[in-house]
Amino acid sequence: MAVSFACSFTALCCLALWSFTATSGVTNVPPPHSTIRPGVPVPVNTNNPEVRKAARFGVYRYNNSSNDLFLFKESQIKKAMVQIVRGLKYMLHVEIKRTVCEKRDHSNLDSCHFQRKKNLQRMLTCYFEVWITPWTHKVHIPVAHCH
Repeated sequence: MAVSFACSFTALCCLALWSFTATSGVTNVPPPHSTIRPGVPVPVNTNNPEVRKAARFGVYRYNNSSNDLFLFKESQIKKAMVQIVRGLKYMLHVEIKRTVCEKRDHSNLDSCHFQRKKNLQRMLTCYFEVWITPWTHKVHIPVAHCH
């Protein structure tokens, strides 16, 4: 029974990954009958809504750990990969920029515009690893490096 479950789980993960990437515009991901295995990172379209959501989680983590007076927001997702490991692990290369919203206002990032004043503009390049386990509704960001 354990072998049957493992095979079914692998097939389910491959099918989920294939359907996820097939709808995201990635053309180099083979169908589920291929050799894709859980645990192997695959490229994902940077415009995919789930990728954008994962990037936002990374930005929240950065904002919560920085001493900056202003909030930062993602300006561009440069590269995205996803890996099936007890959920979905996103590996993201993201450019973030300082906004006009101050942290103390607890603003919604969607309504925050990027800083226009030259002396206050700042852009950082970040690498985020965001693990999402949908069945537990948990997000874990073990890696958030910005420079």
